[in-house]
Amino acid sequence: MKRNQLGKSGIYISELTLGCMSLAPGKQESMRIIDEALYHGINHLDTADLYDFGENEKMVGTAIKNKREDLIITSKVGNHFHKATKDWFWDPSASYIQKAVKASLQRLQTDYIDFYMLHGGTLDDPIDETIAAFESLKKEGVIRAYGISSIRPNVIREFVKKSNIDAVMLQYSMLDRRAEEEIIDLLEAEQISILARGPLAKGILTEKGKEKLFDKHPEGYLTYTVDELRSIQLELEKIAVQGKSVNQLAIQYILRQPAVASVVFGASSINQLHENIASLAPVSKKVYEQLRHLTKQNKYTNHR
Repeated sequence: MKRNQLGKSGIYISELTLGCMSLAPGKQESMRIIDEALYHGINHLDTADLYDFGENEKMVGTAIKNKREDLIITSKVGNHFHKATKDWFWDPSASYIQKAVKASLQRLQTDYIDFYMLHGGTLDDPIDETIAAFESLKKEGVIRAYGISSIRPNVIREFVKKSNIDAVMLQYSMLDRRAEEEIIDLLEAEQISILARGPLAKGILTEKGKEKLFDKHPEGYLTYTVDELRSIQLELEKIAVQGKSVNQLAIQYILRQPAVASVVFGASSINQLHENIASLAPVSKKVYEQLRHLTKQNKYTNHR
């Protein structure tokens, strides 16, 4: 599997990333999915301290035992949580980041995190303080690189301007092209990589996407109505007849962007994992243009 450089760092990640949020800690199937992903060349696992209130990191830590040097591990910080009460509040302070990273290292059973991200953020945050905390951790060797997971263009721009981030995780799919309007060109120019999450738009852009579409998305998706989504699905099925699955078309649309280092996907079964791994065969320029004209160039509105 192809590996891409993460920003300007010396980290190289597979063009597919297994997002571990949907994996249930303690279940053998989850461990099998991770092992199978690694077998097929995926070297990048994405987790966060908040997922299952730390249990997800513990599961990843168990899975990477004896394989740590071959893998790239991403985790996130900023949600100050209480495992016992299962509640949390936003806390991007330096003191919390310094405390939280130690807990994550313990759960992951490692002495460093390859890529550490702020798990959200607004312009009201103490951004300079947050950046200083990440820079300190990087200098200490506790993390190798850092970035931010956000869909707020104004916040992303602040981090681009003030920090040495190597990547941004953002929501990006054929149905959510907001990043194309304001963010992608900026990140590419600054040599900051994109980790694209939500590539299948909550399952709409899959072979089974039209099943129970109305039940799952009665109000549509972003600026799309249900009728528009049905029409898009029909057109995707016509294109898919040319030998590409709907999953494949969705993932290849994103990978055509030079700034995208990896597409982050979740899998709750081995079959889902295999479907996404099979999506790596590239589509032609003609098909890519068909996909571009099939969907809208939507824009960020509320997330500022």
